[in-house]
Amino acid sequence: MSLSEALDTVREKTTVVGPRKVPVKVLINGKAYTANLEPCITLLDAMRDFWELTGAKRVCDRGTCGACTVLVNGKREYACSLLAIDVQEESITTVESLDENGVPDPVQQAFVDNDALQCGFCTAGFVMSCKGFLSEVPSPTPEEILKGMSGNLCRCGTYAGIQQAVAQAAVAIGKSPKRVRNKAHPHRSKS
Repeated sequence: MSLSEALDTVREKTTVVGPRKVPVKVLINGKAYTANLEPCITLLDAMRDFWELTGAKRVCDRGTCGACTVLVNGKREYACSLLAIDVQEESITTVESLDENGVPDPVQQAFVDNDALQCGFCTAGFVMSCKGFLSEVPSPTPEEILKGMSGNLCRCGTYAGIQQAVAQAAVAIGKSPKRVRNKAHPHRSKS
């Protein structure tokens, strides 16, 4: 296939939108959110500025610190690096969905128990990264925790507490008697 034929194939399969606002519908925490957005609006900006989901924080806005970490189809992603228009067919989970009727998720509780926060600005991103990491590596070694959580930065330096929190959460999640999939949050189990 020639380059020109390849480009024609791509053009046929590509839908061009914008530059004006277009309707965007995203599934976050089991709930549909809609807004008319410019195609260049990130998921982070849409969540914070249009849908009042402010758990994910804008810190670096470059996909390097992890403060905006969310789960997209159960996988860790930086919300500042995703366009809202590109995640319309995905299931997104944010820190706002974790507690059940005021009872903290085991990961949240582990962060509290291990004093794994100071200013708290990075905490939501670390909690979501931990949720994603433990779904990938349910019983991590200390070395796996260090590597697995390395995509998030804490400017206050609470790394020792964070490592202990991840280890505690892994044990707590592993000991939960009945881990039943929550239909509203397909990538999240509840005890």
